Amino acid sequence: MKNLYGLVPLPLMWVIAACSAESANEAQPAAKVASHADEGAIAMSEDQIRSAGIQIGRPVVGGSGTIELPATIEGDPQGVQVVSAAIGGRVVALTRNLGQSVGRGDTLAVIESREAALLNAGIEAARARLGLANATLAREQRLFAQRVSPEQDLIAARTAAAEARIALRLAQGQMAATGSGGGLNRVAITAPLSGQVIARSIVLGQTVAADTELFRVGNLSTVSLSLNLQPQDAGRVRPGTPVMVEAPGRKASARISFISPVLDAGSRLVPAIATLDNKGGQWRVGEAVTASVALSGNGNGAARVPSTAVQYVEGRSVVFVRTGTGFRAVPVTVGDMSGDSVIVRSGLKGNERIATINSFTLKAELGKGEASHED
Repeated sequence: MKNLYGLVPLPLMWVIAACSAESANEAQPAAKVASHADEGAIAMSEDQIRSAGIQIGRPVVGGSGTIELPATIEGDPQGVQVVSAAIGGRVVALTRNLGQSVGRGDTLAVIESREAALLNAGIEAARARLGLANATLAREQRLFAQRVSPEQDLIAARTAAAEARIALRLAQGQMAATGSGGGLNRVAITAPLSGQVIARSIVLGQTVAADTELFRVGNLSTVSLSLNLQPQDAGRVRPGTPVMVEAPGRKASARISFISPVLDAGSRLVPAIATLDNKGGQWRVGEAVTASVALSGNGNGAARVPSTAVQYVEGRSVVFVRTGTGFRAVPVTVGDMSGDSVIVRSGLKGNERIATINSFTLKAELGKGEASHED
């Protein structure tokens, strides 16, 4: 009775041990298969997550997303003008220097030129011929009224006076095309608009040829911001879109005024221009700045996540998504940086809970798991 109700006979114990060992051997491959099926998963409890300092958040889809781009300050194309010499000659006077303010019509320089002397002489000759033609016309009108001179002579006098007037206007127009008069053999070069002298390429006494650039005058109270957009981002930017411009010690807001409908052939990017107020003179043409452009819409499903949420595993970008038992590494396609965020173009729906801070801890745990799996 003791052997039946008490201790199990020894042969039966060997049978039970053998069955247990066989069951364990069959279960081990099943566990490995399950590990393959859940590759990229990391089991972590709530306490372990808190201890690792991992913070959980959600991606941001649409809304007021921004992208940061390098940009360059440029002069407003309508506010900068080249001042050139219409005729060749020698510079005999300079009345404005770099950085000085000028008003429209102010004299910038005076050029002494033989061509100017010829043009002025032509004006004087045309004026004299017109005076003679007018006197002849008056005499013929008087004689015709007295029935002394025929009508044919009166008509000829009228024609000569009209031709003389045309010749004088032509000579004056040719002189005006060279600039305002500065004397018999001199031409004054004047400012075409109000602003500042931003470039000067001549010195006193220099001989210049016709069409030589002498000055550049710019009204820099408004400047342009030149930047280039990715094609996928250009569709989310419109004229009037706000842009935040930053440089060391300075910050200002601008607005998009132009988006090119054509990609740049070299860079394959979309050129854009923003208008920036510069009445304070704090922005300089040619200066490199950083532009933060606000994006509208949802970006065709694009999401933004903190840059600290993206890790690189085996050459792939991944984000760790919270699961019921821990996290799972989800491959994603990332785009441009947007401040301290990254644009995620695919891989996330936007409603996931993801590891935003200390996600590198999960990357390390994932590496340990893969190493033990290989062992």
